[in-house]
Amino acid sequence: MNASDAGRPEQPGGELSAVAPQLRALRRRAGLTLEAAAQAAGLSPAHLSRLETGRRQPSLPMLLGLARIYGTTVAELLGEVPADRDAVLRAADMEPIRAGGWTYLQAGAPGRGMQALRVQVPYGAQGDVVRVHPGEEWLYVLKGRLRLRLGDSAHLLAPGDSAHFDSLTPHRLAAEDHDGVELLFVHTLLQSPTATLCLGPLTGELP
Repeated sequence: MNASDAGRPEQPGGELSAVAPQLRALRRRAGLTLEAAAQAAGLSPAHLSRLETGRRQPSLPMLLGLARIYGTTVAELLGEVPADRDAVLRAADMEPIRAGGWTYLQAGAPGRGMQALRVQVPYGAQGDVVRVHPGEEWLYVLKGRLRLRLGDSAHLLAPGDSAHFDSLTPHRLAAEDHDGVELLFVHTLLQSPTATLCLGPLTGELP
């Protein structure tokens, strides 16, 4: 680096450069000092300061963590202004989408911080797919029984049972019975087209 460049801030590139002023504004709105927010996010105050001044670009996991701490969404951190949406989604407007043997019904407005779905999982469909991705998941069993693997633990969920977990924990979902299982499913995946929301990357089998 040339001596003349030593005092220059590092220039961010791409669309994430617009996030710097939002990070500071939303931290202040949350009533957090730089030190308190940095500690909650697992960052140094100096690193968070660089993010807020545009000298560093935040990674997507960082954005997700800061959004949780500030009580907002990644979309707001990025300065996106969502279009007006209807608060109510009628059953007649829920178009089924089929992918990987599963059937998805959108149960919430698209483009929000959370994705809400009604999911039908047939027996034997995607039972060997292990998913690992940023975000959180909450699911509620409506019909049938669900076999849920979280890391090294296995759980059998019956109707009325629910689970809430960090999506970075390797997880696998499968119908326990031949009649399949039906779920309510809420997800905070950063970018989540319906067709890939529950499919996730194939990372091998859990023990």
